[in-house]
Amino acid sequence: MKRILVVLGVLVALGIAFVHWVLPGRVEASMNTVLEHPDYKIGEQAQRLHDSLFVVDLHSDSLLWKRDLTKESAIGHVDIPRLKAGNVALQVFSATTKSPADLNYSSNTDSSDDITLLAVASFWPPRTWFSLFERAAYQNEKLHRFADASDLVLIENKQDLRRLVAARANGEKLVGALYLIEGAHPLEGNIENLDRLFDKGLRIAGLTHFFDNELGGSLHGTSGDGLSEFGRKVVRRANELGLIIDVAHASPAMVEDVLNLSTTPLILSHGGTQGNCNTERNLPDELMQRFAAEGGLIGIGYWDAAVCKPSPQGIVQAIRYAIDLLGVDHVALGSDYDGTVAVPFDTSELAVLTQTMLEAGFSEEEIQKVMGENAKRFLLAQLPG
Repeated sequence: MKRILVVLGVLVALGIAFVHWVLPGRVEASMNTVLEHPDYKIGEQAQRLHDSLFVVDLHSDSLLWKRDLTKESAIGHVDIPRLKAGNVALQVFSATTKSPADLNYSSNTDSSDDITLLAVASFWPPRTWFSLFERAAYQNEKLHRFADASDLVLIENKQDLRRLVAARANGEKLVGALYLIEGAHPLEGNIENLDRLFDKGLRIAGLTHFFDNELGGSLHGTSGDGLSEFGRKVVRRANELGLIIDVAHASPAMVEDVLNLSTTPLILSHGGTQGNCNTERNLPDELMQRFAAEGGLIGIGYWDAAVCKPSPQGIVQAIRYAIDLLGVDHVALGSDYDGTVAVPFDTSELAVLTQTMLEAGFSEEEIQKVMGENAKRFLLAQLPG
């Protein structure tokens, strides 16, 4: 009997070790992939130009996974060493807190949630297993730990960003980090939670994700609704706090309502335009034109549903379309790295976009703006003082 108990104990310990140390990495490796490609050839002009850029990416979901972002990994798309290799100056890190099992772009409900499984399997603190607010707080804690263990610089206000810009201009290869929530689910219907997250460093608030919530309708939900009364309270309070509002994944009706209500310009952190890529992930061109006319900034994604052709040439085609539609000052990068997407390059290979834009006839000024100057200008204007 003793021997049986010992064997059972060993098997249980091995099972726990597998779930804790092996399973999360295998799951991520299957979901955050880089499409096979030959080595990208970067010319001298493109590399010199790329090295001079202030590159900003408006969206990654890297905090979701069980990886130490201070160390280079062969899994996923983003970590601090790879950000440096790609000359990224500022990365927006998203906290994702709830995601349906039946992940699609047409119709989802909140009846299931894969993030609960991920939180338990990754041994997140038990407080996160049943609280969306605590999941957002925990991912923010992870970001702070990575900053404490590296030269990642947390950006919470204009002054922080100005210091980063100056340091980069002086040749310091620092990487800035901004904290975003993808969907306002962690508010849990309580407006005070917005203030609590702001106090923890939240500076960009996405309103919806893959399903409708207390704020209103998702682009991939079932109602198509605009802002609820609670959603209006959130927009007003976000404006008062100086939070930037992100309408990625918001229904067209919600985007219209936010445009009517918000006193500050919006971002769409990751996505594309329907005229270039007619999928259920992208908003109509006419709505995007109004979004841009009111000062908005769109981050063009790198995956199939955003650009239809997930290749450097396809992404550059999507960027050119957005420039022609909205104006060059309203277009930026929004990779959706580590967001369960397949992309043609990870962040260390980002110079291929500069190379491809040059090959497509972009001017150096257009490249500078899209790769980061537009986002830098927007953030310097909209972040708290």
